[in-house]
Amino acid sequence: MEFDFADEQPKLLMLMYGLVAFVLVVGGLLLLLDVVPAWFARRREAQLVAASTGGAPLPRRPRQREGLFALFFLLPTLLLLTVGLIVPAIRTLLLSLMNGSSTEWVGLRNYGFLFSDDAMLRVLINTLVWVLLVPLVATGFGLIYAVLVDKARFEAVAKSLIFLPMAISFVGASIIWKFVYAYRGEGDQIGLLNQIVVSLGGEPKQWLLESPLNTLLLIVIMVWIQAGFAMVVLSAAIKAIPGDIVEAARLDGVSPWQMFWQITMPSIRPALIVVMVTLTIATLKVFDIVRTSTNGNYDTSVIASEMYNQAFRYGQNGQGSALAVLLFILVIPVVIYQIRNLRQQREG
Repeated sequence: MEFDFADEQPKLLMLMYGLVAFVLVVGGLLLLLDVVPAWFARRREAQLVAASTGGAPLPRRPRQREGLFALFFLLPTLLLLTVGLIVPAIRTLLLSLMNGSSTEWVGLRNYGFLFSDDAMLRVLINTLVWVLLVPLVATGFGLIYAVLVDKARFEAVAKSLIFLPMAISFVGASIIWKFVYAYRGEGDQIGLLNQIVVSLGGEPKQWLLESPLNTLLLIVIMVWIQAGFAMVVLSAAIKAIPGDIVEAARLDGVSPWQMFWQITMPSIRPALIVVMVTLTIATLKVFDIVRTSTNGNYDTSVIASEMYNQAFRYGQNGQGSALAVLLFILVIPVVIYQIRNLRQQREG
């Protein structure tokens, strides 16, 4: 196959421009974060030395100059937020009001399609199931595990075992669990789940083809990964409980069950909320697991995967953008709740 430079020249130029832009952005950030602050620090130090040795008095920086100095460091952040977040968000909102080819305005028709089409309703129901189950189950497993292994003899080893899946990407974890759910029509089963079913006298199944069971099996993958995160955060919160409170409760003769509900749970409530909020946002954005395991087929698609399919596979930019806007709207209440919770903790 011959390489046609004329055809590939635009791509090469685009790649070159991208590399140059990357170098300029990264170099500019390094300059702002390293060279410029160091220069100002050395200048300020020289002024302090001059003032301490009887030289000229240390000049006071006027408020206007301090404001310009602060703006100098805020500009890169504002620029990156504008280019990387605000402009794409506005463009996505505009595309959601246009047809699939982005040539005509259709108003709210794409949003009406999301709540009227049967396939889209299934996507929304699947997303709701994910959001309800993953944070609750993963946090529950992490909390129970953290309480059980707290101050145990092999605590470090036990925590490492459940935290190991966090080191695996969602794609890698999905491939692992696809082997667990694998089906072979004849002979020995290569999938662990089917082999267990066969050894118990049952019939093997194609687990990922049966709805709604396949959605629950995909949720298992997410829980397997995120339970380690919940365990680590909650375990740290449990260890931060003051020892005198625990000792006083034991002297009062509380049972382990009362200790858990009356001492442990109220003490770790802030960490519990952080874990739940983090897992909820991560679950709303889940894409890799569904894409790798079923590609969204067999009624397993969620908002993020369907957004990709509509925009990049089916060429429906309007519907894909509408799903992106809907996903953004669903995340906003969770973020607002977390901000209010952090503000209340700070005031308390």
